[in-house]
Amino acid sequence: MIDLIPIVVLVLSFIFFLALGTPVAWSIAISSLLTILVSMPSLPALTTISQRMGTGLDRFSLLAIPFFILSGELMTHGGIARRLIDFAKTVVGFLPGGLALINIISAMMMGAIAGSAMASASAMGSILGPEMKKEGYSPEFGAAVNITSATTGLLIPPSNILIVYSLASGGVSIAALFIAGYIPGIITGILLMIVASIWAKRKGYRTFSFSPFLEVVKRFIIAFPSLLLLVIVIGGIVAGFFTATEASAIAVIYTLVLGFIYKEIKIRDLSKICLESAKTNAIVMLLIAASMSMSWVMSYENIPQNLSHFLLGISDNKIIILLIINLILLLVGIFMDITPAVLIFTPIFLPIVTTLGIDPVQFGMMMVLNLCIGLCTPPVGTVLFVGIGISGTSIEKVIRPLLPFYLVMILSLFLITYIPALSLFLLNFFGL
Repeated sequence: MIDLIPIVVLVLSFIFFLALGTPVAWSIAISSLLTILVSMPSLPALTTISQRMGTGLDRFSLLAIPFFILSGELMTHGGIARRLIDFAKTVVGFLPGGLALINIISAMMMGAIAGSAMASASAMGSILGPEMKKEGYSPEFGAAVNITSATTGLLIPPSNILIVYSLASGGVSIAALFIAGYIPGIITGILLMIVASIWAKRKGYRTFSFSPFLEVVKRFIIAFPSLLLLVIVIGGIVAGFFTATEASAIAVIYTLVLGFIYKEIKIRDLSKICLESAKTNAIVMLLIAASMSMSWVMSYENIPQNLSHFLLGISDNKIIILLIINLILLLVGIFMDITPAVLIFTPIFLPIVTTLGIDPVQFGMMMVLNLCIGLCTPPVGTVLFVGIGISGTSIEKVIRPLLPFYLVMILSLFLITYIPALSLFLLNFFGL
């Protein structure tokens, strides 16, 4: 017999505090405390929640997150985005919707290097937004392209959210997740480019002239030091020269040196950059601490096991169960940011999918891409609001051009869900 009381207390209290406008991290922590009070006296309950929040952050692998956040801030201020855009312009600028395709490719490269969708959306929107308006692109279409393409960097490594998934899953290899993210991220980017090109062709947006080969080579050479970071970080991890955590520290040193070489970062800028990265890191770490306490509470109350029995009681068909999980996560993504969603729902759904024979790495790709869609949807989509704010438009106006991009992101999600090779091919190729 399933005990529904802890589930009801957890869900209703969490929704109640969110509805009051309580910050997500505190909503998670308080609802976790109220749930454990069902089974435990108040003093042990308070002590346990506090202890679990503290020990939840006591992981060496979590050091990678503040380092990658800092390297992302350094990249945003270091002139890397402009060089990536100039290179992308020579490669795809002549195609229909050239500026939109430049935005998508640049966002894929910038997001991969910075590991942050918000950093990518901010950088691409502020640089390419005015150019797209000048060339006759509507602000709404430009915002839709920027918002959706920014999320590809959460799949293409290095990615902070993949590190969070590794933590929530109980130790899935970060190196394996990083390598697996390339194909899903690139497929999603290509599908977004197809939609952008068709939309731009129908609207008759201008394109750039074909770039001579020497110009392509020149722009590639200028952008090469920025792109080299991916080779150093991922290549070093795959080759076994360093761990993901050590790679994050190397990324900070490399981007700092690159910023000085480009003369885009001055010594006086470092205090501001460090402060911004510290603010972001504090938010992320508080979310992780609170979510780890909720994960422990759910485990203590057997909530994942009960939900697993419930779902498997509906059907033992892998296709049906994955469809149900995807629909639940799509709904969750609308109302919850990606970090707490990964930390809370990974311990619930991972045991279910592993029972069905799904590889945890493949499930990680599916879950992250699913919740990336939530970053682009109201009312909580953080990347959506960043993109709208930079473009100077509104949610009402940007929804229509966003719809075809939503559809292809969902198409990509279903491809990754039901074709395991898209996530696991590179792992098998490199023997990870």
